Amino acid sequence: MPDTALDITGWTCPAPLRDRPRIVMGHGGGGALSAELVEHLFAPAFGGELLAGLGDSAALTLGGVRMAFSTDSYVVRPLFFPGGSIGDLAVNGTVNDLAMSGAQAAYLSCGFILEEGVEVSAVARVAEALGAAARAAGVEVATGDTKVVEAGHGDGIYLNTAGIGLIPDGVDLRPQRVVPGDVVIVSGEIGLHGVAIMSVREGLEFGVDIESDCAPLGGLVRSMLAVTPDIHVLRDPTRGGLAASLNEIAAASGTGVVIEEAKVPVPPAVANACAILGLDPLYVANEGKLVAFVPRAHADAVLDALHVHPLGRHAAVIGEAVESHPGLVVARTGFGGTRVVDLPLGEQLPRIC
Repeated sequence: MPDTALDITGWTCPAPLRDRPRIVMGHGGGGALSAELVEHLFAPAFGGELLAGLGDSAALTLGGVRMAFSTDSYVVRPLFFPGGSIGDLAVNGTVNDLAMSGAQAAYLSCGFILEEGVEVSAVARVAEALGAAARAAGVEVATGDTKVVEAGHGDGIYLNTAGIGLIPDGVDLRPQRVVPGDVVIVSGEIGLHGVAIMSVREGLEFGVDIESDCAPLGGLVRSMLAVTPDIHVLRDPTRGGLAASLNEIAAASGTGVVIEEAKVPVPPAVANACAILGLDPLYVANEGKLVAFVPRAHADAVLDALHVHPLGRHAAVIGEAVESHPGLVVARTGFGGTRVVDLPLGEQLPRIC
């Protein structure tokens, strides 16, 4: 063979190289690439102790009042999908991020970034959906902004929402509180949002209608905290799915996590779709579910409270935090073996929120 250097700079692959000099889709997927971008680029540039927590929202004190503050941007494609729209996502996503700190959302801001040429009727539908979702979640859109970009420089409509809410006294939700023996609870069936988005985007049919689980979780969290404020951590497993949330908690707490694969509630339609497409439901996005790490003494009571709430009727205990393999998530399979559930590199399904 000729002695020449192999040039791979033009090559592409589903899992982009982590040392690439340009942003790739995986940097927005909620997995390892996203974490590296935040931890090694944004966090050092911004500084600050609050940001270092890297939670779904920042828990802060202002004027002697404890509150949560969060922001998120939404670039989902398509704009409308079974079970919701980009407007619903913009409200529920931010409301849920605040709820993961125990806060009841009070006020939202909303920014519309519109592409020149988008139909005004589509903008109106999104705005109406956003307003209805805000009212359903008990939150007020208090301020906003609108920008327009040239045709070809957007994708119809992008949204940004930021929110604030008060954190009740005695509530301290953060992964550093997780200890071995904590019980892992998921609030319901996983994978619905990601599969719903994919089905309409790609024109796929799975023999049954699949709708997004997009919903506000504030009321569900309040019902859990009414049982006990001593819940250690909550996360809503959106981008990267349940696997990403469990890995983030394990890494931040320094504990290991063991889940029972057979106990994870996966609806048959999602399981079948994932089997056909070669996807793992643990990595598929959700928009109306949470995962909780709860002291064992309170686990049964919290689970009972979840089952009473409409959004928690399929809640299940799926595992526990352990001393062994700190920072690692392991699943026990139905065949009696175990497998490591890694943090995803990027995202199986891009542009899902």
